[in-house]
Amino acid sequence: MIAKIVKGSSFKGVVNYILDKEKDAKILVCDGLFAENKDTIAMSFEAQSKMNPKVTKPVGHISLAFHKEDEHRLTDRAMAGIALEYLEQMGITDTQVLIVRHFDKEHPHVHIAFNRIANDGRTISDRNERIRSTRICKELTKKYNLYFASGKEQVKRHRLKEPDKTKYELYSILKSEVAKCGNWNMLIANLKKQGVEMRFKYKGKSDEVQGVIFSKNGYSFSGSKIDRRFSYSKIDDVLERNRRTERMDMQPPLHHRVLPAFQSESRGSDDLYSGSIGLFMPNATDNQTEENRFEEQLKRRSKKKKQRKIRF
Repeated sequence: MIAKIVKGSSFKGVVNYILDKEKDAKILVCDGLFAENKDTIAMSFEAQSKMNPKVTKPVGHISLAFHKEDEHRLTDRAMAGIALEYLEQMGITDTQVLIVRHFDKEHPHVHIAFNRIANDGRTISDRNERIRSTRICKELTKKYNLYFASGKEQVKRHRLKEPDKTKYELYSILKSEVAKCGNWNMLIANLKKQGVEMRFKYKGKSDEVQGVIFSKNGYSFSGSKIDRRFSYSKIDDVLERNRRTERMDMQPPLHHRVLPAFQSESRGSDDLYSGSIGLFMPNATDNQTEENRFEEQLKRRSKKKKQRKIRF
């Protein structure tokens, strides 16, 4: 849910736009207005605005846009309710309001015209309205479990020009492929199938990887410039997690694993008792082995931090 707020001076202009037949407009809420036609609605707004002639821009116009993923849930009643709750939290109350739904675009949206001069003649405050609006939109999106798109998903890509168009193509491809791959070789191969070349950037003349660069359509971008999640280190972390998950999935279920057979030699009761204790009490040799193994792991981790290695 995104809100756009505009102030103006012509009620006739905003009413004509909101109720344009070409936009397949449908009135959801009409409060405090003589709604016989567009002219009477505009005249109602104008009459109340004269209660406070010092305000040069009495027209309030807000558009509330929702994601197309929520279209099946957003009935007229639901959209009207969310719009009224938005207005209440914005402090836009006790004034004339017109809420109209448009069907001219693929995503659900409503337009709200309201009088900035309240019913008692006071001016409705617009202090920090954009900051408050952003916060309220997020709260309502969360409250009603509406679709929340990330920044890059909100971009209208069909309007982009190069090199931004290619940059967003790479974003979509990487978002899909990185999540499916378990190593760099697999990622390189999958990207190549989609026309994407990838190369590593090294630190000076050393073999230490400093970054990764992706190329498509004659344009090249470092991974972090496409999105921070696609820096070399973050991609490497995801590939490592994918690899661990794959290994865990390959392990047979516990009840299918082959357990070591116990020897069934006949022993005295004292031997059986001591043997049972031995199953649960590790000896000193086992403890020493575990300590050595732990120290070796610490050394390997220390070396890994000094220089990251590419895992193919």
